[in-house]
Amino acid sequence: MSTSFRFTKALAVLAGAALALTACGGGTTGADAKDSGTMTYWSMWKVGEPQQKVIAQAVSDFEKQTGATVKVQWQGRSNTTKLVPALNTNNVPDLVDGSYAKLAPVLGNTGEALPLTDAYASTVDGRKVSDLIPAKYLTASNIKDSSGQPWMLPYSLSSDAIWFNAAKNPDQVASPPANWDDFMALLNKEKAAGQVPLAADGDIAGYNSAWFSNLMIHAEGPGSLYKIASDKTGAAWDSPAVLAAAQKVQALAQGGYLINGYNASKWPAQQQAWANGGADLLLNGSWIPTETGTYAAKDFQYSSFPFPAVSGQPAMARADFVGWAIPKKAKAAVLAQKLAAFLLNKKYQDELGTQAKVLPIRADAQTSPEMSTIKKAIDTAKVVYQADDGITFPGYTTKVYWPIDDQLFLGKINATQFVAKMKAAQLAYWKAQG
Repeated sequence: MSTSFRFTKALAVLAGAALALTACGGGTTGADAKDSGTMTYWSMWKVGEPQQKVIAQAVSDFEKQTGATVKVQWQGRSNTTKLVPALNTNNVPDLVDGSYAKLAPVLGNTGEALPLTDAYASTVDGRKVSDLIPAKYLTASNIKDSSGQPWMLPYSLSSDAIWFNAAKNPDQVASPPANWDDFMALLNKEKAAGQVPLAADGDIAGYNSAWFSNLMIHAEGPGSLYKIASDKTGAAWDSPAVLAAAQKVQALAQGGYLINGYNASKWPAQQQAWANGGADLLLNGSWIPTETGTYAAKDFQYSSFPFPAVSGQPAMARADFVGWAIPKKAKAAVLAQKLAAFLLNKKYQDELGTQAKVLPIRADAQTSPEMSTIKKAIDTAKVVYQADDGITFPGYTTKVYWPIDDQLFLGKINATQFVAKMKAAQLAYWKAQG
């Protein structure tokens, strides 16, 4: 039975239930009903970030409409790290947000998250919350608990693409590379013309791994890398597809395509250089227009094309959830579910798209011009997948995959050595798991 079928079935059960949240109020998650309760929220955003500004306004509006008090701690990206020790106490937040990759190991995979039954069954702008999340995203992201109910409510997406300045490279707007061979031909053309084709901040392991992960997924399909990582013997790394993907990464690292010194640089030096014309292309996330906008060259026009196809796979795009979760120990869980659903009002989804310049979860939400190409790629993709193929085994990416992939992408080892190292390290990892 597919993930999407099980999830759809679970949502159907939720939609038919008589739920406390919808009973509390009218058309927007009961937010118009008075509720004098108090809740705490640990946010992944810092004060002053565009996302923080949108969410802060939504929280303020929620308080005015409900009479509730929301105590927000704008903790930044360390919020889930701080949550780990808190789960062993009675001092847990009622609501926490973050990426799927960070929330799953802490809450989703451990059974520490509360099912978001009420939030999904509530209504926003006259529509069920469960209907506001495009079904194809659910095939890639497992946000169900052991009972088949969702433990996470996404409010935005993150994706990646190969970014470039459309004002400088109009030909890439008209005819982006259709496949990997075309992509390499473009790199060679730029190199021959004396241009630097690629930029990469080599000290960011998650950025480096995007090359190998994308190559594997685009060659073998979503779930292929996850399956390899799941093999407790490590033998799955002997697949010819693995070596072929690693050889492509080796060719990039050793072919003179990247800015000289990328393998000893410190973030954000390389993306700054790219934004100022130091290189033509940058594989990076959907946050790049916001992150580089303050120092990009004058009249820089953000555009992107999807990661190039490798084999006969259908058009695909990465789509990772950013959203809410509620610890089981939360004292104000009902109120927290109301607030989680409240941010899916189109007003705030539009503001996330146009002001924060991210990808809202709602397909009907507005987005900024800078995001038009990456949004089109996601909307038209037949298949979506997660960063690093959704691998969330505790410590696997940070202690096994990323360090060895770094050696490959930074030109310290070749493809054959990468395969051997991954095989041995993975065997040791799973033995240590018991």
